[in-house]
Amino acid sequence: MSAFTEDMLKSMANVERTRASRMGATIERFSAEEKEELLKEFHPDYSEKGFKVLEVGPNKGEKVPVELAALLEGKSIVADAKIDLEKIDYDVDVLIIGAGGAGAAAAIEAKKAGANVMIVTKLRMGDANTMMAEGGIQAADKANDSPAQHYLDAFGGGHYKNIPELLEQLVVNGPLAIDWLSKLGVMFDKEADGTMVTTHGGGTSRKRMHACADYSGAEIMRVVRDEVVNLGVPVLEFSPAVELLKDETGRIAGAILLDYDSQEFQVVKAKTVIMATGGAGRLHYQGFPTSNHYGATADGLIMAYRAGAPLIYADAIQYHPTGVAYPAQIYGALVTEKVRSIGAQLVNSDGEIFMHPLETRDVAAASIIRECKARGKGVKALDGVALWLDTPLIEMLHGEGTIAKRIPGMLRMYLKFGIDIRKEPILIFPTLHYQNGGILIDSKAESKLPGLFVAGEAVGGIHGTNRLMGNSLLDIIVFGRIAGTEAAKAAKEISVGKLNMDHVAAFEAELKAAGIAEGESSPKLLPVYTHGREAR
Repeated sequence: MSAFTEDMLKSMANVERTRASRMGATIERFSAEEKEELLKEFHPDYSEKGFKVLEVGPNKGEKVPVELAALLEGKSIVADAKIDLEKIDYDVDVLIIGAGGAGAAAAIEAKKAGANVMIVTKLRMGDANTMMAEGGIQAADKANDSPAQHYLDAFGGGHYKNIPELLEQLVVNGPLAIDWLSKLGVMFDKEADGTMVTTHGGGTSRKRMHACADYSGAEIMRVVRDEVVNLGVPVLEFSPAVELLKDETGRIAGAILLDYDSQEFQVVKAKTVIMATGGAGRLHYQGFPTSNHYGATADGLIMAYRAGAPLIYADAIQYHPTGVAYPAQIYGALVTEKVRSIGAQLVNSDGEIFMHPLETRDVAAASIIRECKARGKGVKALDGVALWLDTPLIEMLHGEGTIAKRIPGMLRMYLKFGIDIRKEPILIFPTLHYQNGGILIDSKAESKLPGLFVAGEAVGGIHGTNRLMGNSLLDIIVFGRIAGTEAAKAAKEISVGKLNMDHVAAFEAELKAAGIAEGESSPKLLPVYTHGREAR
């Protein structure tokens, strides 16, 4: 019995019928004008109904997604709490908020620099988008490539809005990041002679994607997590930070934690703080599904904003073009871009190619939405429409066994639900994947707030308004390491004064003056998927 519906099978017949003719077909990339028109009409970032103009804070007058605005202008969890800030539960040099790849990389470097380091996280060590990243990590370390070429690719992919000094740090440190990970023990794919296997990604002009099958993020997380443990860095799990602390000089000087078990607040005093809280996919902007882990609710942006840190490009969200649209059990999960880079084609319900397979992610997502919504060439899937990703092409092009070798995780995920991607195409639709915008930092990973460093997906500006595949796993390592080094260095020169939460009261007063009614409690911490219950 097939896992697909009768209507799906009818459309699948079109995919199979056209497969032979498509194997040798070439399709031109969209022109710059076509891309601009496509994005404006079909990309969710251009939807007026999905955004709100902020009325308070450093980014007053700028638009952000309505779901994020509700939290940025929400009521602080600690607003009415009685917390004794003289009762210090933890006193460290460097406090790292977040235990994904960026937080772990920062902890490793800060510890090696001699700092007293602690990581706090609302879930477990490694419960992060890093763990879920599949396709690979970019770095220009081949003879036919260069950081300059990597820069140009990423700059164009980011619509020329990347902050130049941040992008320069990313690409120049790319080869160093690969070397650092390799020496720690990351098992990158290699040829028999030891040469790194590299592939193309959307928007890349060279093959610079380094991968570990399709478990790249999990493998990187495995290694950096082990190194954190080996170095003896304490990790406080199930203890989310809910508010930053300052001292009388205005420096960031620690954070308030919420102990999930006791539901009590704890005070951490720190000479410097590194925000590595990750993304926002679980806010489900505009009702989109998400590939993000359970805890991705923009906590870092909210805490930093309330303390006075400006954001950049908070209205720029990345919708990965290929999220699972069927079956329901894995709806929204990521189908890595690597699937297309090794030969799978996106085709519509008639079995037609409608775009170059490696357009940048924003263009690909908009093109898929147009094909489904405007051209009526989608396939009914669950409560929506979807398109085919013709995965059997991979082994027709590269030989039997390629899928099991190159994307084993994808193969296993679908086999659980009776779909063999070696023989059957799969249904996809864009899924909420990445937070392009975030907290503004400088080339030393420090925000506009003295003492607050930021790394990973909580950062804005590195990727402009659209990120290329493989540059997120790179930025968590590059800027995680920079943040750890610089925070440890700064901590040596700092003496923390008396702790306060004056900025929280000041923000509450600003909300009241703007006539904003008491809204949602923030940060949200965890999403809610049951009716009649609210998340804290």
